[in-house]
Amino acid sequence: MEKALQTMIDNMPEKTGKSLNEWKSILKTKTFAKHSEAVNYLKKEHNVTHGFANTIVTLSKEKNNSPADLVDQQYKGKENLIPIYEALLNVVKSLGGDVTITPKKTTVSIIRKKQFALIKPATKTRIDLGLKIKDKPTTDRLESSGPFGSMCTHRVQLIDATQVDAELKTWLTEAYKKAT
Repeated sequence: MEKALQTMIDNMPEKTGKSLNEWKSILKTKTFAKHSEAVNYLKKEHNVTHGFANTIVTLSKEKNNSPADLVDQQYKGKENLIPIYEALLNVVKSLGGDVTITPKKTTVSIIRKKQFALIKPATKTRIDLGLKIKDKPTTDRLESSGPFGSMCTHRVQLIDATQVDAELKTWLTEAYKKAT
């Protein structure tokens, strides 16, 4: 299990007043059409911060899948991409203690107060890194968001861990700083 997510789950009772399982039980009694409705419910009705609310809702949707299981499933048959994924996580974790790493079924969301990056194993040979950096011009490498749509403003296609370089770290840092 990702250390940051496990730490968040471990800290949940102290920070939110309830354990993950208690929050899951509360959400089971409600019906929400959208993910954001459940997040907003936890924020408004229970004063849960956005990062915790998003994590609770995401994990309550998954059927008995731990975050590590979700990541394992994403990279099944794409194990060659794991070094790229791990290099991205190393950069993300170095940005600050307020970063939340939230694995979902097909992607991993990187969140500060808002989501600022999205990691997706797009093919057997490529990871797409979505970034949210408003008003940033596109380049040959920093493309328009493509398949990410409005969730991200840009996309970087990665086929090797060496592409997690100084330029990419600068873009991740810029996206992180804007996610307040």
